[in-house]
Amino acid sequence: MDLITLQGLSTIFVMIAFAGVCWWAFSPKRKKRFEEAANLPFADEPESKNKQQKTEGESHQSAEQK
Repeated sequence: MDLITLQGLSTIFVMIAFAGVCWWAFSPKRKKRFEEAANLPFADEPESKNKQQKTEGESHQSAEQK
């Protein structure tokens, strides 16, 4: 087996691995799981927005009372 044959086989192996990763990542079976994981950083935003709005509202009320 010469070097060119090994390079060709490694190219084919990498192409098959890439196709496998794409199939795994874009499989409809995993879509819901990946969407949940993608939205995970934004899971606590409404709570933090509510807190920020409450603190802003409280500061406006205290400013009006003065």
